[in-house]
Amino acid sequence: MILDKVNSPSDLKNLSLNELNTLADEIRELIIKKVNTTGGHMGPNLGIIETTIALHYVFNSPVDKIVFDVSHQCYPHKILTGRKEGFTNPELYHKYTGYTAPEESMHDIFKVGHTSTSVSLATGLAKARDLTGGKENIIALIGDGSLSGGEALEGLDNAAVLDSNMIVVVNDNDMSIAENYGGLYKNLQELKDSDGKCECNFFKSLGFDYIYVAEGNNIEKLIEAFKRVKDTNHPVVVHLHTLKGHGLAVAEENKEAFHWILPGTLDKKEEPAPVQSENYVSITTDYILNKAEKDPSIIAISPATPGAYGFTPEFRKKLGKQYLDVGIAEEHAVAAASAMAKYGAKPILAILSSFVQRTYDQLSQDLCLNNSPVTILVHWGALSNGDATHLGSFDIPLICNIPNMVYLAPTSKEEYLKMLDWSVEQKDFPVAIRVPFGNFVSTGIEDNTDYSILNKFKVEEQGSEVAILGLGNFFHLAKDVKDELKAKTGINATLINPRFITGIDEELLNSLKDSHKVVITLEDGQVDGGFGEKISRYFGKSDIKVLNFGGKKEFTDRVPLEELYQRYHLTKELIVDDIKKCL
Repeated sequence: MILDKVNSPSDLKNLSLNELNTLADEIRELIIKKVNTTGGHMGPNLGIIETTIALHYVFNSPVDKIVFDVSHQCYPHKILTGRKEGFTNPELYHKYTGYTAPEESMHDIFKVGHTSTSVSLATGLAKARDLTGGKENIIALIGDGSLSGGEALEGLDNAAVLDSNMIVVVNDNDMSIAENYGGLYKNLQELKDSDGKCECNFFKSLGFDYIYVAEGNNIEKLIEAFKRVKDTNHPVVVHLHTLKGHGLAVAEENKEAFHWILPGTLDKKEEPAPVQSENYVSITTDYILNKAEKDPSIIAISPATPGAYGFTPEFRKKLGKQYLDVGIAEEHAVAAASAMAKYGAKPILAILSSFVQRTYDQLSQDLCLNNSPVTILVHWGALSNGDATHLGSFDIPLICNIPNMVYLAPTSKEEYLKMLDWSVEQKDFPVAIRVPFGNFVSTGIEDNTDYSILNKFKVEEQGSEVAILGLGNFFHLAKDVKDELKAKTGINATLINPRFITGIDEELLNSLKDSHKVVITLEDGQVDGGFGEKISRYFGKSDIKVLNFGGKKEFTDRVPLEELYQRYHLTKELIVDDIKKCL
């Protein structure tokens, strides 16, 4: 194998063009085998192999610095920078994270997992280089989908006026995770249709020099282009037309489905799909479709991640103009939804927990300060074994402390649908719902709660001495703790379903003082600034002791969930031991 000769980027410089093309094929085979085994980003990595080889052939990493945007496409880079064992040896498939990580290699400049940041980061490197007298090349690699993010536009605006070496490589494969949306893409298409020669050129309008490479998966053409811009003394954009999923027919044909795949996806045989049972995704999409059919003011909004919450191509087609994908622009999504609600529409914005962080200013200013009745569905909010860039454990502290916001935590299908329908129809508050993550629960009992009466907790089982508040995903853990406590101590604890994250039920909490000694809170997220601390503050001057259980304030990176639960004392046995010590 040619790859046997390549242990660092410098080894590429000794290879012929034929050997470089063979190397691309070998890397492609490794990525397909590894990703099909472990799951991960398939399409983005297959489409960028030739670009990565050419970049490392022409430039001198890590002296020259390559900054990856979102780093969905960093697998070829990892293979070429001393980490190929993570792709050649199945026993080491999980050794390296799926994103750039400076702790792994000096060739990775930043830990990156969210989108639209590379140009800003690279611009900062270039400015610091100029201040300190450096001469190296600074390269930002960004996909066309990432260009829809506001920070990408801010970065381009500033990079264009650096008046020094700054190279932006635009990997244009006509796709984000799903199809692209926005006026920018009309110009990108015009540029591709005209071989980069059309008079209207977004990048030139900002002040960039511009080079177009039509054959973006052709190593020879890429090397020629990169040699032209190497050591440039001004900002330049190299616009590549690539193919997402290049070299794997099924990924080329199904670009959205093969952006990220589950283990074994390529091994599945063609056979009738099994009848799917209900889950929180299916009941959400069914609700939206049924509601939208009767009410033309309903609109579902996604910031470029529709597949994560079941907004399939079929779902989007059925909704028609009642569906809006804003691209990778969560900030715009929140502000636009606020304005829609002000005008009388009923927007339902779906967003992943780890991406809510990008919206804080808009949640606070554009939405909550204006008290617009938007419904926000927060998906994947939970402690997890995910990588450091995609943790879903920070949404509760972020959202629950903004004035006017009502943040709800359902524990079952019935509660969720009741909360969702109330939120869509009410006109008084911005409402976020933490969509349950994990086991699907249906009680079969209709929820008749009036959620317009805010911050009313529900006592599920009355007891004494110990009160257990199990929020959302952790209500099932609260029930297990109650049973374990009774078995180990004979104490019949009170079991409470808070449902509201943003406020406390003072009347109920006050009633616990006469017959309870300890109150514990369980939340599937970071404790600092979260729900449990509100309970602790309320009981601060009383004799009741409060124990808050949840995640610590830390970035974890692919730590097994069982290990986190042990670390945070989130098992029924450890919680009961803590209660016994407290008593």
